Amino acid sequence: MYRARTADGIAWITGASSGIGRGVALELAKRGYDVALTARREGALQSLARDTEAIGRRAFVHAGDVTDRAAMAGIVEDIEAQHGAIALAFLNAGGNFRDPPGDFMGQNFYRTLDLNLYGVTNAFAPVARAMQARGRGQIAVCASVAGYGGLPGAAAYCAAKSALIAMCEALHVDLGLQGITVQAVCPGYVKTPLTDANDYAMPFLLELDDAVQRICNGFERKGFEIAFPKRMEFLLKALNMLPRSAYLAIMRRAGMRKPKAK
Repeated sequence: MYRARTADGIAWITGASSGIGRGVALELAKRGYDVALTARREGALQSLARDTEAIGRRAFVHAGDVTDRAAMAGIVEDIEAQHGAIALAFLNAGGNFRDPPGDFMGQNFYRTLDLNLYGVTNAFAPVARAMQARGRGQIAVCASVAGYGGLPGAAAYCAAKSALIAMCEALHVDLGLQGITVQAVCPGYVKTPLTDANDYAMPFLLELDDAVQRICNGFERKGFEIAFPKRMEFLLKALNMLPRSAYLAIMRRAGMRKPKAK
C-alpha cells in the first residue's frame, strides 16, 4: 500500500473548519505537511490557517461546499495548479440533520444523505483522477461505526456511512491496482460540535485529541480501516453477526434512549 509522504505533496482536508477536520489539519501540519483547507466557512478556515502557520507549515484556504460537484472539481484543480500535488486527501465533511416531528423523511433526511454521501463523492472523484495521472496517492474517507448497521434515529446517517464503507471497499481494490491507497475512517462518538448536539448518553465517548492521533497514526500505519474505539467497533460488529431478529430486538430496546447526563 502506498503511504503518502510530505515529500510527495500536500494534504487536503474537507470539513476542515471544526471538529475532526480541524484537528487532523493541525496534526498533519505538526507531522510536516502543508495543508489545503476546504469548508463552507471561510472565516473559520482563515483562523485555522493562522494556527497552522504558527506551527511552521503553509496553509491554503479554498472555501467551498462539498455538495457542489463542479466547485469541488474546480478546487482540486486550483490546489494542484497553485500549491502542488495532493498526496493525501482526508474527505471528512459530514453531519446529521434531523427532521422535526411530523416531517418523516423530509428535507433534512435528504440533506444528510447529500452531505455525507455525495459530498464525499464530489471531492473523491476529482482528487482520485489527479492521483491516477501520477500513479500514486492516498485518500481517506470519514465514515463511521454507524455504517456497520442500522441504528435508531439515524436512518439517513447510517445509510450514508454504510454506503461510504462499501464504496471504499470497492475502490480500495480498484484504485489500489493503480497505486492509490483508499482507507475508511470509522470513528465512534468523538467530542465535537456535532456530538455536543446529541441529547442522549454516548458510550465510549472520546476526546477530540485522542481521535485525531488515532486517525493520523492510521494514515501512516493502518490498513484499509481506521476504526475506534475498539470496544465500540467490536460491539457493533458482533451485534451485526447476530440473526436479524435478535439484532433488531436489541435496537428496539436501544431506541428507548436514556437522556444525556447534565
